[in-house]
Amino acid sequence: MSVNAYERVWMWGAGGLIVLFLAAIGITAVTQAVQPPSHIETINPATLADHPEFGDPQVKTTADGKVVVSMVAEMFQFRPDPIEVPVNTPITFRITSADVVHGMMIVGTNANAMAVPGYVSQFTITFPKAGDYDIACHEFCGLMHHAMVGKITVKGGRP
Repeated sequence: MSVNAYERVWMWGAGGLIVLFLAAIGITAVTQAVQPPSHIETINPATLADHPEFGDPQVKTTADGKVVVSMVAEMFQFRPDPIEVPVNTPITFRITSADVVHGMMIVGTNANAMAVPGYVSQFTITFPKAGDYDIACHEFCGLMHHAMVGKITVKGGRP
């Protein structure tokens, strides 16, 4: 069987691209590690009620003025609810799940995180204006998923 020179070039080129792509995926998986995004912080969901931070989730202001919101997502609620935070202040949200995978989306912002049992997700956001913001679960978590909502009230400044 005779293969034309041009066809041979295209076959070797396509094969080379496949090898290049597979090598890029393999190198990235080994050097970057395959893990959840953000920092890696684990927590035992079975003992969540006894945890010092997530046993009684709340909004705390640290000594240096930073605001940290500890949250627990569980069938079919976010705790604490409602949440009150100041305007124009960086707010760090730390969220975990007590049961299944949940999502946390603050409507009208780009804040979007997963609440996975056994992990703590963390992100920081600043609310530029006062008002009420809704929290919605964006991962199907059961029959009452549609009712899993919360509220953030941003106070201070002009609404």
